[in-house]
Amino acid sequence: MLVRVAAGIILRGDAVFIALRKSDQHQGGLWEFPGGKCEPLESVEVALARELKEECGIAITEYSLFKIIAHDYGDKQVELYFYRVVGFDGDPLGKEGQEVRWVTVEDLMSYDFPAANKVIVEALIAQA
Repeated sequence: MLVRVAAGIILRGDAVFIALRKSDQHQGGLWEFPGGKCEPLESVEVALARELKEECGIAITEYSLFKIIAHDYGDKQVELYFYRVVGFDGDPLGKEGQEVRWVTVEDLMSYDFPAANKVIVEALIAQA
């Protein structure tokens, strides 16, 4: 089964907003770029806006597709749509009780991300 996921690389200056996955979630205990699964028939852009509102309390106003990654975790296949989010209303926070942080792009390598996110981390650092 293929799961489509929309994820936001929320940027403010040289800082990026990351969230810690809860231990009971798939890939729990790892850091991620906030987002979530697309509902059936939901566009990736609509899912991105909905998930970032639900998880982080922001309304996105300026974003662009950064990269699409297909990854097979063995127990599930995911197609991740990563969007660079540079405009938003509100101040991102962990609305679902998750730990969140603003970190510099260069510091992303100090955090453990799911395998599918490592390509994104490397690409962001290469562009910094």
